[in-house]
Amino acid sequence: MTSLPEDLFANPVWHALHTKHRHFAVCAGAACRYPADVAPFVAVAEPSVAALEALHSLLVPGEQVWIADAKFPEWPGLVWQTSLECLQMVLPEDVTPPEQANEILELSDADAQAMVALTDLAFPGFFRVRTCEMGNYYGVRADGELVAMSGERIMFYEYPEVSGVCTHPDHRGRGYAASLMWQVIRDHRRDGLTSWLHVSAGNTHAIELYLRMGFVEARRQVWHRISRRR
Repeated sequence: MTSLPEDLFANPVWHALHTKHRHFAVCAGAACRYPADVAPFVAVAEPSVAALEALHSLLVPGEQVWIADAKFPEWPGLVWQTSLECLQMVLPEDVTPPEQANEILELSDADAQAMVALTDLAFPGFFRVRTCEMGNYYGVRADGELVAMSGERIMFYEYPEVSGVCTHPDHRGRGYAASLMWQVIRDHRRDGLTSWLHVSAGNTHAIELYLRMGFVEARRQVWHRISRRR
């Protein structure tokens, strides 16, 4: 069984921005973030007032971002708006990816607007115009329109996250999501990497798909949407 190291996965954004994604990192003291046009994720080295003050300096008034769970102290400069419980799931090493089943296209920066439009149907605001720069992305087109996609998001050490899994409502039930995820996973296996993902604890349809594919729950994590007080 493949597991996810607690010391890394309790604070995945921090580790991503200090390893594979350091070229994206915008930092101030004990806080760092992705650029707003890349991803709405921030992180702190530790949940202290000093770190929250540093994070405050990286945000513009009213900007909404997400941060992984920790026992944060009260501090008036930030507004804690809502929380989202997620599962971190991992694909065990003994699961063998199937052969490619659908016609899959590699996506590029030229597809960014179409990718944002598609993902906004399912999880608006999470996928930005430069999110596609975080990793490799694949898609399926029908009559020239992007109707399904999957790719990579948070990446650190040998752990790339499978993300951006989305299918247009008019094209569901054709196996696109699994096929595209398997393409990403085949890339990971080729390079000796461990595939993992985040999924909302309430998204039972997606969780059922991931379980059928062989993913297992590794841990649960609460993410908080916060903003800088105006």
